Amino acid sequence: MRRPCKQVSIRLLTYFNGFIRLNKHSIFGSRNLPSLGISLVPISFLFVALISIIVVSGADAVSESGPYILLASTAIALTLSLIGGVASRRGLSVGFKRSAIQILPAVPILICIAMVATTWMLSGVVPTLISYGLQILNPKFFLVVTCVVCSAISVLTGSSWTTIATLGVAFMGIGEVMGYSDPWIAGAIISGAYFGDKVSPLSDTTVIASSTAGVDLFEHIRYLMFTTIPAIVIALIVFFIVGMTTGTEQSPDASAMLSALGSTFNLSPWTLVIPAITMILIGMRVPTLKVLLIASAMGAAGIFIFQSHEGMDIAALATSLWSGAALSTGNPALDNLVTTGGILGMMPTVYLVLSAMLFGSVMIGSGMLTRLTDAFTSRLRHRTSIVSATVTSGLVMNCCTADQYLSLIITGNMYRSLYRRNGLEPRLLSRAMEDSISVTSVLIPWNSCGLTQATVLGVGTLTYLPCCVFNILTPLMSILVARLGFKIPVQPRNAAADCQVRVARNSAI
Repeated sequence: MRRPCKQVSIRLLTYFNGFIRLNKHSIFGSRNLPSLGISLVPISFLFVALISIIVVSGADAVSESGPYILLASTAIALTLSLIGGVASRRGLSVGFKRSAIQILPAVPILICIAMVATTWMLSGVVPTLISYGLQILNPKFFLVVTCVVCSAISVLTGSSWTTIATLGVAFMGIGEVMGYSDPWIAGAIISGAYFGDKVSPLSDTTVIASSTAGVDLFEHIRYLMFTTIPAIVIALIVFFIVGMTTGTEQSPDASAMLSALGSTFNLSPWTLVIPAITMILIGMRVPTLKVLLIASAMGAAGIFIFQSHEGMDIAALATSLWSGAALSTGNPALDNLVTTGGILGMMPTVYLVLSAMLFGSVMIGSGMLTRLTDAFTSRLRHRTSIVSATVTSGLVMNCCTADQYLSLIITGNMYRSLYRRNGLEPRLLSRAMEDSISVTSVLIPWNSCGLTQATVLGVGTLTYLPCCVFNILTPLMSILVARLGFKIPVQPRNAAADCQVRVARNSAI
């Protein structure tokens, strides 16, 4: 989902399938699992501390306080694991190093996203899109159109991150000028982007979910439709109703903003060549990092080709890339819209991601996460309870590991044998994993997805959460469909051997 490169996904899958074996001992070799009470201490501290910060200082304070809370939770988990003897210092050290290797590819992508946002703003790409959007789009249907367009682009690219970092930024600007609140705009963007990512065969999380469960990729996608289509239809209905009641007319400031945009930027249609080439590169499945680097380079060139900002030279461009750009348009609302944070503005997200990965590595390495997940699976027998536990475990994994890749692989390994024992086909497992992990990672403030999208869109994770209708409905739809028994495949108990063969074959890709 974050990095639409199937080869990277398969390498990660193969690596972690061999690295994470969720049985009755820690992945680092200790055969003593901590007690359930001890395992709950770090995660309980994390939740209580985060909730306290939110209540006292508001949701936006999470980005500032989050790293410290996560590091404190990591220290608690580390101390308890070492005192209890459930993990060796060497084993935990290996876990830290491997977690760092896992997260490092995301850091340059985050930095490149900040560079794209700055150069596309200064070159006039985003202002031009905002101007055309204000003149063409009907405000009443803005949220629906935003959701549908983001869905289509994510299906074609397999990347919600790329969609949000490019089109999402432009739609935020258009929606703000039309008078929509930021949470609803972000909710429509995220709902569409994550729906498209979820059903795209180019998405890395889709590949990981199907491969971990031992299911053919396209069979997995077809089976997703029974929960995904109802969720996105309901989301579009909600966005339509909100549009009818909110976006009845353009904002009174729209004309003034159009005038201010025209006086500050050269709103040339030629600037749209930059996003057009970017979309072509994405469609050609060029690696995300290369696409973003090329997009930022084109944006930087476009600043000197299309615009004539006073005092803009190479040194000024470098300063803008590092610390952001603040242009004066004469319109206070528009000034806030065209201001970018640069690389420095992305650094709090990087710190949070690194802190979250440290916490996840200790929770996994000490066996605490294994103990917590065992509590979900020990007495599961009925189809509905198994699917409900899978969904709940996926949410817990997203919270504990702060990474959807780890969450998918851990959950798949944990429940695969349980589904076989109860005669449930693996595609039910792969669907439950995607329904609970891929789309909810963006709703968790300290998860790498939630952190990044909040930074890119400029809206706090907990602020846009209630408006991400699709992301909220999908896990609930998964449980509801399981309860109704609609299209729930059941296999004979003796088919377990065939499942094992399929799992081994897919894991060896």
